[in-house]
Amino acid sequence: MTQIEQSAVPAPGGGPPPGGSSVIERMRELRSRWPSGDGVAVFNAAYLEVVERVAPDLGRGRPDDREAAALLGVRCAERYLSAAETATAGGRPPECWRPLLPCRRHPGVRPLQFALSGLQAHVGHDLVLAVVDTCRTLGCEPPDLEGEFERAGDLLALLEERLHDELMPGPELLEIADPLTHLVSSWSLERAREAAWSAARTLWRLRGFPSLAEEFRQRTDASAGLVGRLLLTPCL
Repeated sequence: MTQIEQSAVPAPGGGPPPGGSSVIERMRELRSRWPSGDGVAVFNAAYLEVVERVAPDLGRGRPDDREAAALLGVRCAERYLSAAETATAGGRPPECWRPLLPCRRHPGVRPLQFALSGLQAHVGHDLVLAVVDTCRTLGCEPPDLEGEFERAGDLLALLEERLHDELMPGPELLEIADPLTHLVSSWSLERAREAAWSAARTLWRLRGFPSLAEEFRQRTDASAGLVGRLLLTPCL
């Protein structure tokens, strides 16, 4: 069974997928297991803080929107958690997460780089599949989720803002010629979100062609990983 097909499999026991509280609990569990300087822990800590702050608002909107908005946010977070838990258990996570995992303690890679590499994997791959997951679960089309996609993007924008506030060195420490300045300015969350939306719509259109859909998913995964690897270029 391909990952595209697996995304439609219901939760064990036929019940609903884990809710936001389960996502938060799993993030807290990972936080407790990783040292604070760990590269993945840097991303996890910021993600957890943002999710804890906005989780009560995930269901707001018109009555028909509440389920979709919450489900998309949860599905997206679950993709990240699955990759992190798989790697922690010694398994093989999606390709987009592999650059970050071996470099997570590299002394020449700064905390902001780790965090942006994680954000790139999350947007460039996890968010794409989360849209497909949600459409399959609710029996809708990607255009029906455009508003929910934008709200998920707003959460990710909060995460990016938090990462910059917490991890970007101050002007007294960061010279204009510092490689980190160029790395940070070379990546755009807005462009990544636009690419993710296009990829999700394409992947949904390919659902009737399983082999093509899986090839496209693999290429999306690899492309996200390539950008993430570039963001981890050591800044010595």
